[in-house]
Amino acid sequence: MPEGHTIHRIAKDHTPLLTGRPVSVSSPQGRFASDAALVDGVVLERIEAYGKHLFYWYANGLVGHVHLGLFGKFRVARGAESPEPVGMVRMRMVTELGTVDLAGPTDCSIGTADDRDAVVRRLGPDPLRRDAKPQLAMDRIRKSKQPIGQLLLDQKVLAGVGNVYRAEALFVNGIHPTRPGTDLDDAELHAIWTTTVSMLRQGVKDNRIITVDRSEMRVKKGHHRRGETTYVYHRDVCLRCGTPVQTVELGGRACYYCPTCQPH
Repeated sequence: MPEGHTIHRIAKDHTPLLTGRPVSVSSPQGRFASDAALVDGVVLERIEAYGKHLFYWYANGLVGHVHLGLFGKFRVARGAESPEPVGMVRMRMVTELGTVDLAGPTDCSIGTADDRDAVVRRLGPDPLRRDAKPQLAMDRIRKSKQPIGQLLLDQKVLAGVGNVYRAEALFVNGIHPTRPGTDLDDAELHAIWTTTVSMLRQGVKDNRIITVDRSEMRVKKGHHRRGETTYVYHRDVCLRCGTPVQTVELGGRACYYCPTCQPH
């Protein structure tokens, strides 16, 4: 499932193609046809990213909601001519500048601003948003006896963090993933927040996950395999000390950590 940096990058990249002009909205697959008709030809005012959710604000007051989930993907074709749909396209958005196709999302729907607010109320603060309130996340962590590695994946605690960033943020701050939230002090919680913000922002800039400090490791250009640009995530040994990396299942996912750099 895409982490928050990907969602914010999608909003950033799609905004100049779609916003400020009428958008032709359709559903080649058919499953989204009735909702698409509600906003077809309406000006799209803005695209908003919040955690792992995208919201499309239309001039008629309606708001589209997309959650990619595990299998959702966008395909973009620039230019006035729209290509033939490839595969089962749930939603197609077209302007004179390009075509954006969406396939396989967990959710794709049209609702109201109240519907959007209901989704956001279920989420914790998004570290990539300027209106984020980090204290909300810290308070929720400090009140919970659940392991910090599990809490960081809980979107009600922190919106947008996934398996890679939780492992890497904990590693950078030397925090074992099984420590209870109640065990962490304010300095550690602030450090986790600050590290997460920095890593996510870098992810938006790079359009991929690179968590290592460039002063510690030279990052080559081009495609990277999993584990090549991280400290412990999907690595056999810790990038810093060479200790074999271990994993513990938290939040239904394997959390990678270094037993030397992150003592219990």
